[in-house]
Amino acid sequence: MDNATLLGLLAGSCTTLSFLPQLIKTWRTKSTHDISVGMYVTLSVGLFLWTLYGIAIHSLPVIVTNVVTLVLACTVLVLKIRHG
Repeated sequence: MDNATLLGLLAGSCTTLSFLPQLIKTWRTKSTHDISVGMYVTLSVGLFLWTLYGIAIHSLPVIVTNVVTLVLACTVLVLKIRHG
C-alpha cells in the first residue's frame, strides 16, 4: 500500500469517526429534535455518490470511508425518523 492510499485511509477515518459522537448520543438519548432530516438525506446521497466515484476510480480509501460513513449517517437518519 502506497503513502497516498495510507494518507487517504487516515483522512477518511478521521472524518468517518467524527460521526460516532452524534450517533452514540442519539442512540442513548433517543433525542433527535435538533437533527436536520434534509441535511442527513443530502449527506447520504453525497456519500453514496462518493462511493460510486471511488468504485469508478478504484480508490480503496474513497470506497471504504464513504461506505462506513454512509452506514453511520443512515443510522442517524433512521433514528431521526423513528424517534423524531
